[in-house]
Order: sequence, then C-alpha cells, then structure tokens
Amino acid sequence: MHDRLAKVAALRERGVDPYPARFRRTHTASEAVGLLEEAEASTGDDEEAPKTADVTVAGRIMARRGMGKASFIDLKDGSGRIQLFARQNVLGDVFDLLDLLDIGDIVGATGPVVRTRRGEPSVEVTSVTVLTKAIRPLPDKWAGLQDVEARTRQRYLDLISNDRAMKLAKLRPAIVSTIRSFMRARGFVEVETPVLVPVAAGAAARPFTTHHNSLNRDLYLRIATELPLKKLIVGGMEKVFEIGRLFRNEGIDHDHNPEFTTMESYEAYADYNDVMEMVEQLVSTVAQETTGSMKLQPPEEGGEVIDLTPPWPRLDLRQEIIKRCGIDFVECDDVESLSQAMRERNIHVEPGLSWPRLLDKVISTAVEPELIQPAFLVDYPVLMSPLAKRKQGSEGVVERFEAFVLGSEMANAFTELNDPVDQRARFEEQEQVRSEFADDETDRLDEDFLVAIEHGMPPTGGLGIGIDRLTMLISREESIREIILFPQLRS
Repeated sequence: MHDRLAKVAALRERGVDPYPARFRRTHTASEAVGLLEEAEASTGDDEEAPKTADVTVAGRIMARRGMGKASFIDLKDGSGRIQLFARQNVLGDVFDLLDLLDIGDIVGATGPVVRTRRGEPSVEVTSVTVLTKAIRPLPDKWAGLQDVEARTRQRYLDLISNDRAMKLAKLRPAIVSTIRSFMRARGFVEVETPVLVPVAAGAAARPFTTHHNSLNRDLYLRIATELPLKKLIVGGMEKVFEIGRLFRNEGIDHDHNPEFTTMESYEAYADYNDVMEMVEQLVSTVAQETTGSMKLQPPEEGGEVIDLTPPWPRLDLRQEIIKRCGIDFVECDDVESLSQAMRERNIHVEPGLSWPRLLDKVISTAVEPELIQPAFLVDYPVLMSPLAKRKQGSEGVVERFEAFVLGSEMANAFTELNDPVDQRARFEEQEQVRSEFADDETDRLDEDFLVAIEHGMPPTGGLGIGIDRLTMLISREESIREIILFPQLRS
C-alpha cells in the first residue's frame, strides 16, 4: 500500500487528479470490439487493415505488459475486456504516466480501435486519463480468491477477478425479470406487503425479533408473505404475487441463508393442480429464456443432465416414503411409533421434536436425495400443513405439493384453506404443539388473518418458490453462497 500511496502523491505532483469526479466514455469494451469487427466486415481483402474512428473506453487495469517504447494494458469493464496499445511516440511525455499505474487502477483511454499483429482488438491510445488509483492490490492473477469465506466476505474482489461470479451476479436478475414477465403475462398483479409484522405467521420457522420504539411494541421480520397476500385475495385482487426478502432465524448451510428471496403467488379459483402446471411452465420458461434450453448441462463431465421439460411426475408422498424406507405415516401416527420406526432405519431422532418435524426429517433423509430430476411430491399430512385444504376422499391429507430438483426443495404450494372454522382449529392445534414441544418453529395463530377469511376467501391456489434455489438450479451451483451476493457468515 505504501508504494501505491507514493504513486498517488506523485500523480498529484504532476498535476493529475487521481480521483476525478466524472469521465465521459463513448463505448464499452464489447462495443468497441464490435465497431472494429463491423469495419473489418466491410473491408476488402486487398485493402489496408481497418482502423475505426476514435472511441473512449474506461475500465480497470487487469494486466500490463511493457515492451520498451510500447505498453500493452488489459482493460476490463462491465461488458468484457479490451487491450490498450500505448506508444511513446504518440503519447509523448504522457507515456511516462503509465509508470505510475498498477493493476487494479481504473483508467480511461481514447483512440481508434485496431487489430494488432497478434490479432488482438486494441485501442491505439492517443490520450489516457487516471480515474481511480487503487491503493490495495487485487488478488493474485492466477490463483484469485480461492478461499470460499474470503470470496463471499469480499464479494467485490470475487466479481473483479472471477468471471463466473460476475456471470452468476447477472443471471439472478435475469431470472427475476423473467419471472415477473411470466407472471404478468398470466394476469398477476405484483404487490408489496409489510416486512415488519406483529405476528410471524405463514410458515414453520423461528423469526427474528425487533422493537419499535415509537409504538413500544415488539415486531418480527416476516418469515413468509402468505397471510397478507391472501388478505388481498379476500379483498378481490384475484391474482397477486410478490418477490421479496424473507427472514428466518435458522441454521446456515449450502441450501440455507437466514435471509433469502421468494416469489409467492395466489390465484383465486385455482387449486394445487393448476399451480403445479404453472410451476412447470415457469421454471422451464426461466431455463429457456436464461440459458437457451430446458435441459441444464452438468457442471462436470459425466454428470446428469437435468431436463425441465413439462410435464413433471406427480409422486404421492405416502407411497414414496414407503417405497424409500418402509415407513407408513398413516400407521406411525404418533411421536413414539414414528420415532421407533426411524430408529429401526438408522434415521436420527432428535429428542423433543413434534410428529410433523419428525416426518419432515424422514422425508429429507430418505426421499428428497433421490429426487434428482424435477418432480412433485403431493398430498401431505394435515399436521404438516396448517394452511392447506383437506383433500376430499383422503382422510388426514391435504392438497399440498413440494417441487424438488437435484435433491433439494424448490417450491411449496397448496390448495389454500378457506374454511375459517377449520383454519382456526388448525392454528389452535399448532399453538398447542408449540406449547407441548416448546417448538418456536411451529406456525402461529394470526387473529387478524382469521378475521379476514371469516369475511370469505374464494377457492385459491398458492405458491412459494425460492429465487435463490431456482438460481442454484439454473446455474448448477451447489451452494447458496455463490448465488446470494452478500450471504450471512460467521464472525
């Protein structure tokens, strides 16, 4: 750093501001290269090598090579890279300014675009401007940031030095944009609901707590957007969706981050079969629009291609559990019998868990890892799904599905429960489970929501789909840390 600070002082002594307020560029790196290629396409074989009109580019210095009275600089901007070709006989005294530049500095350069003898598109520099003098060096050119912790703590360096990281950073917004277009084309209206809520309801998760000083009351960061969105269905907004951040005070692993983004949607006069069809179409459309195919190639040779082409298989949850590990949740209908069945199959039984939490452990251990190609698990027990409608003709089961790909849950959806009496009873049962098992991840009773649906909510199909998990799937990344630009990390 000392050497770079000395160069900052040397620049100022020469009357050069190392941090000017503005700079006008005319072309990005990729545009400048495209300009040269257009000129080459219109030049005959017997004509001289083409040279474009002057362009002005700007970016970060990523490499330098000096050859006596000539210097070559690799410049990187948001669109790509281009080489700067600087010669002393063109720049004069300004050429010596290049000795005060380092890798990581940001500069602007003006000149025509030519192709060097080695075939490299290059700006033949006629003037150069220092825009930012970096006083810390970038990571090693070849090694880059290899440590995952360092890469996620200093994401800006990862983006500078890792083209893959930049590609992922741009893929996620492209996915979100495609989702918005898809939902709007189906007639859905995008809305926003509160992040600070008086009751952390709508999902089974431990919330973050905060305090509002003016109101002198505790509030929670939302764990789901479900209940306020369904209030809008009650109000007559028949198709609504929200893309927003959720917050759950839970563990951190390759699939989980305490804050994450979901898209939740609710459609009146639809059921979970309609929502399944929509999920298939949504995910396959996202893949097609962002990668050009519904078939996702594996990250390594020999891996499995994931085919998202609809339709996806519908797998009965009860039958899949029996098939994978021999446990029948209808027969093992209490904590003691289910725990015993789990122990017999070497599935870890954590003391003090409720029956729904134990069954969820069975599913995540025995079933989910087997679901590599996209599939829907359908028809869950009532006790696992306090907000879902009972399935007619099936005792103790609700119309709920979860979508899985690559052994990971990507979406969760129901035919929404709109019977206010049944909903109140379910919430009260959840509160009893919370009290009995001291389980602060059990869903909570929200009186304001109950009052809303007592005014009448039409039959509704609801969906929650994880944007981070979807981006992991499309990019074939295995860690959520690679997808979220600023994931939570331990101290």
